[in-house]
Amino acid sequence: MADDPGKLAVWLTTPNHIFVEIARDLGYSKFLLDIEHGLFDLEPTDRLIAFIKALGCEVYAKVLGPAVVPIQQALDMGVDGVIIPHILGVEHAREVCAAAKYPPLGVRSFAGTRTAKYGGVNQAWYESENKRTKCFPMIESKEACADVEKILALPIVDGCFPGTSDLSLSSGRGAYKNTDEDKRDLRRIAAAAKAAGKPWIMPAWTRPERSFAQELGADWMVVVDETGSLYTGLSQALKD
Repeated sequence: MADDPGKLAVWLTTPNHIFVEIARDLGYSKFLLDIEHGLFDLEPTDRLIAFIKALGCEVYAKVLGPAVVPIQQALDMGVDGVIIPHILGVEHAREVCAAAKYPPLGVRSFAGTRTAKYGGVNQAWYESENKRTKCFPMIESKEACADVEKILALPIVDGCFPGTSDLSLSSGRGAYKNTDEDKRDLRRIAAAAKAAGKPWIMPAWTRPERSFAQELGADWMVVVDETGSLYTGLSQALKD
């Protein structure tokens, strides 16, 4: 993975096309939009997604919440996949993730937007779209971690995304510190993904986290975020 920049992703909290261009020029090709905690109104988000796709890159949306409308909106704008926060176990995942897939697999509603080239489609398109777009529920609650094997077995789920900070809080460990208990949960998630034959994505902000994610076989990692990059650059300028 270290030799493959295509497996390293950038985290955005605003629709900053200049940041995207810089990251792309440096070799990044995956972008994750944190719509849940970021500043993403619909129109600038739609434009940013089109821009990222026009650059030949992949774009994923951590949607506003575990609900039908935000999941469908992101997919209608053309993202390659949705990352769904606040999943509370397998039955919740079964209900929520269905919004990411068209019938008969799920309950996603059709819209003749960018993904449909603003026109009508045939049955083959629905089947192709179900395969193309990915649904990654977040494993960030103790309930979801306890059910991770069952969640990954769902046909509407294509993989998972651990939320390390919230998982630590939900499990009663307080702030995430990459402890042995944190690593135990990640090992379970990685093993469940491997058994299901599905990918998992690691938010890995530090070198030890990246090494551990590689050891566990993470399919790709989110390694840098927009605001953190600004903070680091401004701090370094002061030190220099």
